[in-house]
Formats: sequence, C-alpha cells, structure tokens
Amino acid sequence: MSAVLKAGLIGLGSMGRHHARVLASLEGVELVGVVDPMGDRNGWAQGAPVLTTVDELLALGVDYAVVACPTGLHEKIGLQLADADVCALIEKPLADSVGGARRLVEAFESRGLVADVGHIERCNPALLSLRSRLEAGELGDVYQVVTRRQGPFPHRIADVGVVKDLATHDIDLTGWVTGQEYTSIAAHTVSKSGRPHEDMVSAVGRLSAGTMANHLVNWLSPLKERFTSVTGERGCFIADTLTADLTFHSNAAVTTEWEALRAFRGVSEGDMVRYAIPKREPLLVEHELFRDAVQGKPADLCTLRQGLLTVEVAEAVLESASSRTTVTLPAPERTGHGS
Repeated sequence: MSAVLKAGLIGLGSMGRHHARVLASLEGVELVGVVDPMGDRNGWAQGAPVLTTVDELLALGVDYAVVACPTGLHEKIGLQLADADVCALIEKPLADSVGGARRLVEAFESRGLVADVGHIERCNPALLSLRSRLEAGELGDVYQVVTRRQGPFPHRIADVGVVKDLATHDIDLTGWVTGQEYTSIAAHTVSKSGRPHEDMVSAVGRLSAGTMANHLVNWLSPLKERFTSVTGERGCFIADTLTADLTFHSNAAVTTEWEALRAFRGVSEGDMVRYAIPKREPLLVEHELFRDAVQGKPADLCTLRQGLLTVEVAEAVLESASSRTTVTLPAPERTGHGS
C-alpha cells in the first residue's frame, strides 16, 4: 500500500457529493474515481474521473471505497468490494435487511478487511463530549435517553422509510453513548405522505442496563430538529446535533424552603452549564478515522457488526409496529455498540 491511499466513491447524490468534497481534500488520500451511472450533472466529482461501473473503479487499483449509493445497493456493491479485497466505508444503514447486513459482515471479516459504517453522529462534537462524560461517570446511573429527529421529507430517499433512514441514527447513537444494547422495543408507525414506506415512528425501548429509550422520528415536520437528552441520577445532558451544542442541567444541591415543592421528593432544578467544545466537521472526522484505520493506525470506527446490530433493532421496530406487540431482541453474540 502506497503512502498516499487511492480512494474511490460510489454514488454522487446528496450525500455522495459531500464525501467527494472531503475526499478531494483529505490529507494522505487521492480521490481517483467516482462511480455514478447518472454521471456528474452538477459538477460534484471534484475533478475525479466519473465512471459508470464498480468494475471500472476496481481497475484503478483503489485501496478503499466509500459506498454512498441507495441503501438497496449496499449489499451487492459491498460484496463486490470485499471480493476484490478493497476496504469500504459504507453509508448507514449497513444494508436494507438483516440478512444482507450479515453477509457483508462475513465477507469483510473473513478477509480481514477494514470496514466501517457511516453512522456520522458518532463524530458529532456534542455527542463525542457527551459519551466521554458518561464514561467518566459524570451523570451517575443513566435512567433515560430521549431523541427527536424530525424535519421535511428528503427527496433523496426512495427505497427505505424513516425507520431505516433516520431512526438508525438514533438507534446507533443511543447504544454508542450508553454502551448498552437494546433488549426490547415497542413502536408505532404511520404513513401520511402517500409513499410506500412509513414516514413517522414513535418507539420506546429498554436497554441492557435497564435504561429507557424513547425515539420520535419523522419526515412530516417543517421544523428540523436533532435532539438528544440523557437523564441520570445527577441531572440531564442535552445535545443539539444541528449546532453541536451540549448543555448540562444539574440536580439542585440547595434545599428548597418552599413547602409545596419540598413535599415532592424528586429532583429540583439546579445549575445549567453550556460546554465550550471544539467543533470540527463530523464528516471530515469520520474520513480521517477511516483513513487512519486503513493505514493500520488505531481508530474508533463503527464496525460492521455494530452496524448489523442497528439494522436488527430497526427491523424489530418495524416488526413491533406491524404486529402491535413489544419485540424482544436476543442477547447479541457479537461486539456491541459501546465497544
């Protein structure tokens, strides 16, 4: 492997164009080709050759490829890359089915190839800070994780619904920041926009250490919101991943003299702290980590097994909504979100 890695990109849509921008300027990497049968009508390829097939890209001798095509093609293209011994950064979700995700895990692991799932929220400054603070025990016992991810319908999505496209962000980040696994999930979905897939989901889950998880995700709101709160014995962290802000609301340390409030034996409002944290672009951080991993350096990646786990939970969400029952998830026989 040369000092400068030869990278390829598959898919030049609304996410692929950002991958192209980052790859074209990434230190130690050369973007040698972009695959998109539709061509580059918008000039997003950053001057790289635009190819029509993955075979053409492989013929250039790439060290790794970024898979940013529609979810339904992840399995086919990922297996093609693995067969060619090419490392891969695959956009989330890993695949559109549990079976497809498992086949990708086996293909890359059996060949000892570096592979990553693009769960970009793991690189969001607010969530990185939140996770490190939870690991340091700043919150004490974690009681509940609440996420809200809503906004208008993204026209880039045609092959999956809101659960596998958007909710997979929240499923992954919840397991990742807490270091826990989902043990059960109960969900309701609706489809109001006339499309074949669901466009709103509300889900309640339980994690392996007893933490409760609540997720509200939709494509039906004019309000764009990316909200994560983690409540524990010492207070509540709130992360806004649109602005990468993290705040902490502590439990009060001062006893109240107001008798009516004192009668309620819960917590009361304390200090609020808004943390000053470095804010680098998450996509750039994600690419730097993957580049380092391909070069053999230590890097904290979202492994394919962790990506598989998220697809399994997403399918359990859909199963629960369809059957109107709570779905119990089997104990994982693999590395979980927090590893």
